[in-house]
Amino acid sequence: MTASRERLVVMLYDGACRFLEQGAMAMRAGDIGGTHVKLRRGEAIISHLQHTLDMEQGDIANNLLTIYLFCRRHLNRARVERDPKKVDDVIRLLRQLRNAWDAICPG
Repeated sequence: MTASRERLVVMLYDGACRFLEQGAMAMRAGDIGGTHVKLRRGEAIISHLQHTLDMEQGDIANNLLTIYLFCRRHLNRARVERDPKKVDDVIRLLRQLRNAWDAICPG
């Protein structure tokens, strides 16, 4: 309840990555239901991040929007093609963003 806004963003990235990792594992195991549930949870976090962008902040917000839209499309392709490597691509991208936010987080 006392986390800064920046720390909350880091926590959201952590949650998205955790759910997407679980979804990729379920996909590799052939668990279609588990894959769907975990990917949807990760996608919900990405959607939340997308919809809370302050578009008046200029290029940074626009660039983040582009990244979030890419992630959502790539996850849809992963689901259709049953390709966990595409999920892994999104995880890597989100981890880079997470680490950037973590670097600017106060204490």
